[in-house]
Amino acid sequence: MATDHESPALATLSNVTTATITTLLLKKGLRNVWMRGPKPIRPGLARAVGRAFTLRFVPSREDLATPESWAKPISTRSAIEAMPADCVVVVDARGVTDAGIFGDILCARMKQRGITALVTDGVLRDLGGVLGTDLPVWCAGAAAPPSVAGLTFVNWQEPVGCGGVAIFPDDVIVADDDGAVVIPAALVDDVVALAGEQERFEAWVMREIAKGVALPGLYPPSEATRARYEAERDSQRETL
Repeated sequence: MATDHESPALATLSNVTTATITTLLLKKGLRNVWMRGPKPIRPGLARAVGRAFTLRFVPSREDLATPESWAKPISTRSAIEAMPADCVVVVDARGVTDAGIFGDILCARMKQRGITALVTDGVLRDLGGVLGTDLPVWCAGAAAPPSVAGLTFVNWQEPVGCGGVAIFPDDVIVADDDGAVVIPAALVDDVVALAGEQERFEAWVMREIAKGVALPGLYPPSEATRARYEAERDSQRETL
């Protein structure tokens, strides 16, 4: 896994909304980057950014999905001990919402290990305890039954599908109030290079709207609007 502690690229992305990121990736031809299902477990979570560490579940099979499986070498417990600090854990739970993949104990261990956030298209259990760990979580809700009631854990750090989106280890995940998006590892530098300018332009558009400017020709900008924005932007830079 790439090492990104205090990475300037990830620091930049911590100030960029998932909405802006999806727009930038759309311009590069990527439409399917927003995960369906994961939502903030509570209001007010700070934006989370980190490299993906993936876990994968498959449908439950009774001879494998047992409480005894939790103690085997291939288990969620072993996966947690392999997680590096600062990663975003992405769990492919197949969208199953009647079996909680993790509870408060596992989330507490992830928090202790310095995990940035947990993102899953599945649900958690022991919700009150999970909230008490302060681990930032984006999930599809809560359910009392354990994971083995509906899922079988099979591996970590391999390509997964979370919320209908392909996630590869070391992709970058950004999660905020609008949900979670993936930036393919090969496109991170491109997105970072464009993100700041996109955010500045949209902030300028909001100021123009506050002045009463009509949308046609403003957003998306006409050539005249673009020239006016760039002139104001450059003028501000010169005064700094």
